[in-house]
Amino acid sequence: MATYVFSDVHGHAATLDRLLNRVAPADEDHVYMLGDMIDRGPDPVGVLRLCRNLTEHGGCVLMGNHEDLMLNYLEVPDDPLNLINWQGNGGETTRDGLATLPEHECIDLLNWIGELPLFAYEFVGSRPYVMTHAGIRPHVPFDRALEPRAAGWSEDDLMAMLEAQAPEDLLWIRDDFWGVPTDLLDMSGEGPVVVAGHTPTAYLEGMADRPNRRPVGEDGLCRMVEVGACSATGDVADRIDIDCGAAGGSSFGQLLMLRLDDMQEFYEPVLEGE
Repeated sequence: MATYVFSDVHGHAATLDRLLNRVAPADEDHVYMLGDMIDRGPDPVGVLRLCRNLTEHGGCVLMGNHEDLMLNYLEVPDDPLNLINWQGNGGETTRDGLATLPEHECIDLLNWIGELPLFAYEFVGSRPYVMTHAGIRPHVPFDRALEPRAAGWSEDDLMAMLEAQAPEDLLWIRDDFWGVPTDLLDMSGEGPVVVAGHTPTAYLEGMADRPNRRPVGEDGLCRMVEVGACSATGDVADRIDIDCGAAGGSSFGQLLMLRLDDMQEFYEPVLEGE
């Protein structure tokens, strides 16, 4: 069994389909999608269908800020601010795609989106990974579990930490996450690593503290960046940015599926016209 994570597809269904076919997660594998399925790209509905199919085979899909923008508009469409916020963030492709669906399928998809969680966690080996769309706000107080247990983080600890977070931060935080250590790792490198999208890695230059490499590879495309490794974390990165800029289209972005078991990176570039 392996654990995979990807994010920020932004309507590029053809790219995602190629990536899923190439990586071919098995039914027993755990697959996490960290939100922003929709907007900007040409086929948001196709992405929704692919991601929903993953959940029907045991995968987990999280809410992204773009899904939240859409739901806010659809809940109160007469509010001009809701319309401006969604359309200004590329919502027209999603609106047009939903309009082509039979009413029952559209309602079914929207109801599914409305029930998406804001966070998830997974133990891969002994390492707990925390997954949200945008990140977490560091240093938010929460109660650790009090019952006797082995040293380290329990599921109750992870849940308490995540439930203490503001939903707006889980969906939108940027500078205050990538620029600030989480302090969740101890000096031996033990503790939760946070995996997030939302911020295209190209934006991390000048924002992130201690990135492990340049966010743009020799091919000119965005790539994954690990952030925060230092002596205080046992030289383990406490944050991983997996938004590789698919929203920017071809010649800028690609999709990444990261296998957490061995940190293998599987990339699929967005091709021109898709």
